[in-house]
Order: sequence, then structure tokens, then C-alpha cells
Amino acid sequence: MADSSENNLREFSRVDEVVPLEVRLIPPEERQNIRSFIAGEASLPEYQIPPEVDDIVLAAWLKMMNAKLDAIISALADQNEKVPIISQKMVNISGGGLSFDSAEKYQSGNILEMKIMLPITPVYTLYIYGEVVDVRAKNGWYHTAVKFINMDDEIRDHIVKFVFKTQRDILRKKKRG
Repeated sequence: MADSSENNLREFSRVDEVVPLEVRLIPPEERQNIRSFIAGEASLPEYQIPPEVDDIVLAAWLKMMNAKLDAIISALADQNEKVPIISQKMVNISGGGLSFDSAEKYQSGNILEMKIMLPITPVYTLYIYGEVVDVRAKNGWYHTAVKFINMDDEIRDHIVKFVFKTQRDILRKKKRG
């Protein structure tokens, strides 16, 4: 992770959180007219986030199991188009971009479409586009950092609102515990 002086240079506050996220690589022929947009309201079930696992081997196994479960759920969702399911991923998100671990290795300069649902009221499905700015191998996965592109202020405001709400929730939990 970056040192604190580098973090202080960032334009937006950021937070780590588990959110529904689906990522798609945009081929060059589709890059001309991409623009982030809001698809509409949805509802999300409440998920309890388990504590971080310090054991690297166990963490890798858990990630593999999660990827397999996501594949099974995705296959089931394909069979029943009426129930769209987006797999849950840990992301580090801010108004300027996000990072996540991926089994797929993206390249710097790739353009990604990220379908994301932020658990704030109301819940919106956001289609956000970003340019890959950094990819690092990490325990058999690829930590991918993306800078948002072609995004209007309304969508950025939803993300910033989510980040601040999550930070408030974290502070409240620390105060109680």
C-alpha cells in the first residue's frame, strides 16, 4: 500500500468495502461513445462482512472458493434471466476511481465497464467506465487500479456520498467497540 504522504495527495476520500461489482473489458471498437450512467434503483440484501484473514494461504483458498461460488451463481443467473445477480467484491473506492482483485489480468490503458451497486438508499445500479492505471500480481490474483473516465458529477456524487456514509459507519463502530 502507498505511504501516507502519497495518500494525502489524492483528490477524494476512499474506503474499502464489499459491493456487488461486475467488470467487462471494453473492446477498442466500443470506446468511442462510452459514458457512465445510472440504470435505476434496486434492492440489496444485507451481508455480514467476515473479518480479514491474516493467513495468506487461507485467504487465497477463500478467494478461490468465492470465485467458484460466483461462477455457480452466475451460471444459475444465466439460466434464469429474471434474477440478475452481481458477485460481491472487496473494492477500494473513491470519487476518482477504484481498485479490486481480479482473476483476469488487465493491462494499463485498458478501458473497463464496471457495473456496481452501492448500498445506500436508494440503491442504484451504476455503469461506470474507467481506464486501468495499475495492475500488480498479488497471491495468484491481479490487483487492478482504475481511474474513472467519462463520468458526470451526479454519478460521482453518488460514489462520494457512499464513501462518506461508509466512513461514518466505520467511525461509529470504532466508537462503540
